[in-house]
Amino acid sequence: MFSSQAEFERIAMPESARLLRFARRLTKNAPGAEDLVQETLLKAWRSFHRFREGNTRAWLYRILLNAFYEQGRKIQAIPIRSTAPNTTLEKLEINQALELLPLEQRAVLLLGVVEGFTCREMSEILAVPIGTVMSRLSRARQSLREKLAPVRSVAGSKG
Repeated sequence: MFSSQAEFERIAMPESARLLRFARRLTKNAPGAEDLVQETLLKAWRSFHRFREGNTRAWLYRILLNAFYEQGRKIQAIPIRSTAPNTTLEKLEINQALELLPLEQRAVLLLGVVEGFTCREMSEILAVPIGTVMSRLSRARQSLREKLAPVRSVAGSKG
């Protein structure tokens, strides 16, 4: 169990930049994202005395997602950084396809593909069985392929 401010700063604070990046993807409003991260860190500090050495990242992301859901926020858009699209138009198409995904699928894609969490870690963060994480991830990928396939085939036929 931990309790000191120095321990909290050592364990939790290095994740603040990643948390902010993730929060900005959940909300369009940058100040809203910063508020969400501040709330996350405050809640983490308040419960830090109960935290046991383990997966700090998963613990913090779980707190952030809980705070997000508690506030009743709606995901407006989830920008994604990717080296695959060659044009701004392709990036826009990916963002639009992501916006059409259900919240559960977008969250799994962001956590797994963008943030690099394993299925087991996502299961802990989202508090759902690992099989649910895997099926959501599979459905999300399939939905993205379907949404982007017509765009890709039309773009390919013009060349």
